[in-house]
Amino acid sequence: ACTGIENIDEAITLLEQNNWDLVAAINGVIPQENGILQSEYGGETSHGPAYGPTSHSTTASSTPSSSSAFRYVVPSRQIVERQPRMLDFRVEYRDRNVDVVLEDSSTVGDIKHILENELQIPASKMLLKGWKTGDVDDSTVLKTLHLPKNNSLYVLTPDLPPPSSSHSGALQESLNQNFMLIVTHREVQREYNLNFSGSSTIQEVKRNVYDLTSIPVRHQLWEGWPPSATDDSMNLAAAGLTFPCHRLTVGRRSSPVQTREQSEEQCTDVHMVSDSDGDDFEDATEFGVDDGEMFGVASSALRKSPMMPENAENEGDALLQFTAEFSSRYGDCHPVYFIGSLEAAFQEAFYGKARDRKLLAIYLHHDESVLTNVFCSQMLCAESIVSYLSQNFITWAWDMTKEANRARFLTMCTRHFGSVVAQTIRTQKTDQFPLFLIIMGKRSSNEVLNVIQGNTTVDELMMRLMAAMEIFSAQQQEDIKDEDEREARENVKREQDEAYRISLEADRAKREAQEREMAEQFRLEQIRKEQEEEREAIRLSLEQSLPPEPKEESTESVSKLRIRTPSGEFFERRFLASSKLQVVFDFVASKGYPWEEYKLLGTFPRRDVTQLDPNKSLLEVKLYPQETLFLEAKE
Repeated sequence: ACTGIENIDEAITLLEQNNWDLVAAINGVIPQENGILQSEYGGETSHGPAYGPTSHSTTASSTPSSSSAFRYVVPSRQIVERQPRMLDFRVEYRDRNVDVVLEDSSTVGDIKHILENELQIPASKMLLKGWKTGDVDDSTVLKTLHLPKNNSLYVLTPDLPPPSSSHSGALQESLNQNFMLIVTHREVQREYNLNFSGSSTIQEVKRNVYDLTSIPVRHQLWEGWPPSATDDSMNLAAAGLTFPCHRLTVGRRSSPVQTREQSEEQCTDVHMVSDSDGDDFEDATEFGVDDGEMFGVASSALRKSPMMPENAENEGDALLQFTAEFSSRYGDCHPVYFIGSLEAAFQEAFYGKARDRKLLAIYLHHDESVLTNVFCSQMLCAESIVSYLSQNFITWAWDMTKEANRARFLTMCTRHFGSVVAQTIRTQKTDQFPLFLIIMGKRSSNEVLNVIQGNTTVDELMMRLMAAMEIFSAQQQEDIKDEDEREARENVKREQDEAYRISLEADRAKREAQEREMAEQFRLEQIRKEQEEEREAIRLSLEQSLPPEPKEESTESVSKLRIRTPSGEFFERRFLASSKLQVVFDFVASKGYPWEEYKLLGTFPRRDVTQLDPNKSLLEVKLYPQETLFLEAKE
């Protein structure tokens, strides 16, 4: 009666979306300005809505004692027109959030056009995800999805490269990316889809093209290289190529003078390639290619070219041809196949840091299976599958059509996965191909999580990929935890080792300082001993050189000197009055007080005797008949 919704399924859907809250469900359908909900009758005049049943409305308005908990009041008008329902969308893209408000009569494409203006991303490059009713297309009307008022969506852009924080970071990221080069051979109108890492050089591309076209590098005439690609030694990441795909054209550089025979020979080669059976053109539709899209020269050659050469010596070269042939058959939208050996694919997927590890998907192709074309064109090349594989898997491929290649893969399979898995693949019939193996790397071995056969659907394939991803994510979290704990232990050990090293260096420095101090003390002690020995030698020499002390009863004039030391001791000696003052100095020095370090002072008058002429006699310097002197250290 309030909303005019007569479809019971639609009503129940609205109630479920609002957790069975009746008021919220009605207010979500009818704008608040068009009417109000009241929980009690308040004496207002009520009119039944024009789109409700007449008898029911009349009864509801005329019976005050109705058991209904709510009634709808239409202010000042008899007929309520249902207003368009407005839907709010919060759209998340990387680190941005965009709010979009639209009527429920709008389409999904209208949302994309609004996002195109806000995010500056072409609508054709957007994948709008988060619909609770499954994937929708641009023409889907929002009303048919029975959406709640508030919705959350997110945008994926698998065809656009992720943003980078700096030029150096972008260059490093480009070095790790794979570039798809679509090279057109001008003379025969054939395309080659070649995968190269960003670290590959332009010279390497030209050499690979020489292997495919037989045009020597010096004779190659290119179109499509960016202006910045001026040096063949430049890597692709720095050459300014369009990511992830870049188109190039190569032809043979014509000589200034070309003979008529050479021209006829080239024409003959082209006609020889063109004169192929018409049956090949009839089979071209199996690959989803119309006759109008096939060049006469290339179509027969493409159909007859194997996916992989038989008995290929180098797995990387074989994968290059596989990728090129796969692209020529099924288009450019396909998984990015790892170019290299199976061991290299293991290394890339399993043996990095735990956070960088991925699952390994092995695609086994078989041209003779009736399921191959459908599986490749409709499932393996579906955008959702390609995007999911590129984000979460390392994809490696092999062609099982030729017996030699089949045997080679079974040998590799036995070596890496064991005989049980190899026997499982060996027993698969041709019509069960192609196969898709999901491999997860473990600590001690590689485990095959799933073997997907060709008779599947896109939804089933995606479901099984996601199931494998859940198992892998749980194991990856454990590996990350173990790795973090191991790194923490190693960091602690490194810190302990560093602290021990610093302690050893400190002990060694302390020991060396002590040794230096001891050596210095020893040196000083030796010097002191040498000085003491030298002084003792001088003292003894002076003592021996002194003239004998005259006796008291000597007839000659005798001077008696009493000398006080700095320690307060006294010593006395008699000298001849005619003796030189130097004799007194020598006597004092022989007692351990050299005149270079001490001065000899007189008392009355106070004078410095050491300043007198040492060659004068004691009588001349008035140290006769007796005198008291005292020693004082020089400053």
